[in-house]
Amino acid sequence: MPRLSTGQNSTPPETVDEAQAAPRRCGYVALIGAPNAGKSTLLNRLVGRKLAIVTPKPQTTRTRLLGIAIRSPAQIIYVDTPGIFAPRRRFDRAMIAAAWSGAEDADRTVLLVDAARGVERDTRRILDRLAERGQESILALNKIDLVPRESLLALADTLSRHGRFDPIFMISGRTGDGVDDLTRYLVSALPQGPWLFPEDQLSDMPERVIAAEVTREQVFLQLRDELPYGSTIETEGWEDRKDGSARIEQVIFVQRPSQRAIILGEGGQRIKAIGARARRELERLLGRRVHLFLFVKVRENWVDDPERYAALGLDYNV
Repeated sequence: MPRLSTGQNSTPPETVDEAQAAPRRCGYVALIGAPNAGKSTLLNRLVGRKLAIVTPKPQTTRTRLLGIAIRSPAQIIYVDTPGIFAPRRRFDRAMIAAAWSGAEDADRTVLLVDAARGVERDTRRILDRLAERGQESILALNKIDLVPRESLLALADTLSRHGRFDPIFMISGRTGDGVDDLTRYLVSALPQGPWLFPEDQLSDMPERVIAAEVTREQVFLQLRDELPYGSTIETEGWEDRKDGSARIEQVIFVQRPSQRAIILGEGGQRIKAIGARARRELERLLGRRVHLFLFVKVRENWVDDPERYAALGLDYNV
């Protein structure tokens, strides 16, 4: 499966003078935070293209996702991680382990805090964990477009007294405010070294996995509170056709027959709507025509199936 790429360089090519004056830099930057802190929205903004799905539901992101951006002279490899919260089941523990693993392996870590929510319980847990590890992080107060400036200053002061943060940024992943300042700092903070990925590569995630995420986004957006989190989607078939189009077959796994009925809808209308919107999004993402076929299957214990964890890149035994 070909890697997802821009089809062109993310930024204009360096001139010879620029290349000589600024040695190349490269490194991993982990984005961590509580559920719905805005990590995926920020990742898409930083990369300049939608890679991570975004929904109003917490815990939408289930595994680590790399987003690769070139900001001369640096190649920044962003690691979008699942939201960190108090786990109640094996699947929760696996997601949280993936988030902390992304932070531990990164050159720099950015803690995103939803400025509108402030220092709520999940954020306090993250602060405590960072303090235990003695880790210095970058703090980004996100969603500043929703909060008065005086509240932001007070929140920054509170957080700075509960962790080691240098520096602190005030940003909005949705509008882009302050994001350029964060990016410029990251370029200067990454270690010198060769780039690790080709210049036109946006992510290391296979297209078939990204395609499954696109459909899962539509399931979440269209069903909202009607369907619990007991669903997952896998791309089981992918055929690149001679006319340049792609035939994609995906299975939506649910835990109970009643959930299957919800996704199908009366007369199959719900699954048709999900498929139509997912297909349009896939065509925009892949830049070609897509023939999407969706199937819904009941697999009662998929959340306890090691194969499903492996497919999601999660550790079953955590």
